[in-house]
Formats: sequence, C-alpha cells, structure tokens
Amino acid sequence: MKWVFIAFGILAALVLLVAVVGAMLPRDHVASVTARIAAKQEDVWTAITTPSAFPEWRTDVKRVDLLPTTPTGPSWREHGSNGAITFAVEAWEPPSRYVARIADRGLPFGGSWEYRVDPDGPAGARVTITERGSIYNPIFRFVSRFIMGNTASMKTYLKALSRRFGAEAAPEDVPITGGAHGL
Repeated sequence: MKWVFIAFGILAALVLLVAVVGAMLPRDHVASVTARIAAKQEDVWTAITTPSAFPEWRTDVKRVDLLPTTPTGPSWREHGSNGAITFAVEAWEPPSRYVARIADRGLPFGGSWEYRVDPDGPAGARVTITERGSIYNPIFRFVSRFIMGNTASMKTYLKALSRRFGAEAAPEDVPITGGAHGL
C-alpha cells in the first residue's frame, strides 16, 4: 500500500511540475511552415478554401457544417479529433491569401491561421501557413511546446494537402522574426 501512495505522490508532483512550467511559458506564439504542393495555385486555392471537401483529404476532419458567410468571408464548423471548432475568415484575397480565426470562445486554445498560396513553377504551388496562436491552459501549453511542437498540426495539414494531389510534401519550418515568440 505504501508504494501506491508513493506512486500517486510522484504522479501528482509530475502533473504539478508540468502545470507550473506551462504557466511560465508565454500564452501566445507565432509559428510558420511551408511546403511545395504539386498542383497549380488555383487548384490548391480551391482545395484549401472548400471546407465541405475537407473530410475527403484531411483525416482529422470527420464532418463540416457550412455556416452563414460573414462580411469578411466564409465560416464553417469542423468536427473531428479536436471536437467541434468554428472558423471564420478574416481576410480573403483569392487566389493567394486568406486568414481564418477560431470563432469559438471557451476552448483551451485559439488563434488565427494565415494561408499563402504562391505559384512555384508551371505545375506547383508553395503554401505557407502562419499560426498566431494562444494556448490558455498551462498543461496544454506545456504539451504543445515540449511534446507536440507548435508546428505539428500545420505540418500534418500540409502533408494531407500534398497527398490530396498525389504527392508527398516535406514541410519545413519558416524562421519567425519579431521577438522571442514572433509577436
């Protein structure tokens, strides 16, 4: 029985340590990833701006509900591995740039994602995603920073987008300037 209490004490201390370290990390971060996609700019633009088709090529999205268009662009709710998340477009500049923001309140995270699609040769496009994120929960902050990495979901997205066009991308981190956290 003594070992159970010791094991519980060690586990509690570990959770406390993770929470304390997470609380000391900055809430906000900026991260950016880029990849060459083997498709024309217009085709890539269509793929990343057609939410109803996301479940066809993104394994993390099971279903999408299209919502009323806002004054700044489309909005939709994704249902998937992270639960239901509502997105609203803040900037819309076809066929090269859009910015989507999480519109839900009360999630342990939030932020915006800027998608840039630039031509890259006659049959290619360079997609760069810049995340300006906030992680409110200190334990999630610790996990994002030290276990998953702030670019993991963007790299997964770009790999799925590349597979959508029959290729395998190698996403690369883009250096961020503007202070310790790119803000």
